[in-house]
Amino acid sequence: MHTHPAPSPKPLTSLFAKAALACLLAAAPAQACTSLLLTTADDGYVYGRTMEFGFELESKAVFVPRGYAMTAQGADGKPGKTWTSKYAVIGVNALDMAIVVDGMNEKGLTGGILYFPGYAEYTSGKDIDPAKAMAPWEFLSWALMNFATVDEVKAAIDQVQVVGATIPKMNMVPPFHYTLHDASGKSIVIEPTGGKLVVYDNPAGVMTNSPEFPWHLTNLRNYVKLNSENAPALKVKGATIESFGEGSGWLGIPGDPTPPSRFIRALAFSMSVTPTKDGIESVRLAEHIMNNFDIPYGSIRDDNGKPADYTQWTTIADITGKAYYVRTYNNSTLKAIAFSDFDLDAKKPQVAELPDDLTAPALFSK
Repeated sequence: MHTHPAPSPKPLTSLFAKAALACLLAAAPAQACTSLLLTTADDGYVYGRTMEFGFELESKAVFVPRGYAMTAQGADGKPGKTWTSKYAVIGVNALDMAIVVDGMNEKGLTGGILYFPGYAEYTSGKDIDPAKAMAPWEFLSWALMNFATVDEVKAAIDQVQVVGATIPKMNMVPPFHYTLHDASGKSIVIEPTGGKLVVYDNPAGVMTNSPEFPWHLTNLRNYVKLNSENAPALKVKGATIESFGEGSGWLGIPGDPTPPSRFIRALAFSMSVTPTKDGIESVRLAEHIMNNFDIPYGSIRDDNGKPADYTQWTTIADITGKAYYVRTYNNSTLKAIAFSDFDLDAKKPQVAELPDDLTAPALFSK
């Protein structure tokens, strides 16, 4: 297992090489996902994330029962690792694939797949063990189906290898990394680096996209004065200089939609808000925070002037209450998915369309 509790510097040559690779991938579908973890007033936890992409992911809600058999896609399209789900899973898929790209299991282990362009380095060549191999989009499902805590995932990480498989409907090897949180509030980030899965403890509970997770933690040093309280007045040669208004403790916080800036804002919100009770109150609080990361269609454009990333859906997971919520771009009303809605020992998975109705219900009846 490769566990890294703290960031370490990278050689400049490595960073330049990866930056060049990122430029080569610029024409690929981009993703600007943001995820975070909130602590409730009852010492519970709520997870939120947005899913951004440049073309329709055709996502659906998914339930996977206990005892469901899976065979991963290995190298060169050959069968890879096999497993049978120990725990039931609810979540959201993409592109009609039999996996979840975001979800939660019945024990509260929760997490998602996020884009990692220019930095993902999967297992390749003679290092691949077919019995351990899986495609980048299958790792999250494997983790959620088999483990109750992040510590269990960390202990088992050497049982799998993520290989550079081409994703259906995209005609590319997708660069992914992964975030996981459990019912105790522990968080980890898993990134494919140098052909191996490297695990980082995540004290911030926040994750966005590139660069590598240690870089984001190092970047936090630029914001050590971040505070939910207003900054004190400045004294200059006997003069008192007051701020213009509320929120001066966040003065200088980045507002652009790049991954480093979103990471800082996500941490600022998650560490600053007043915790609320377990359940729907904390779910609604998380929803209000995630509103700040919503990207409207067309506000970000590619080099050809065409609309790029936009927020296709947002999920909120009540880890303590074992309930999962989702809303879409066209329908911002949260829809709930609960384990109590299903027979956890059912014989087959279930799939449902996500609500995407533009109509606003009338407030007054006729």
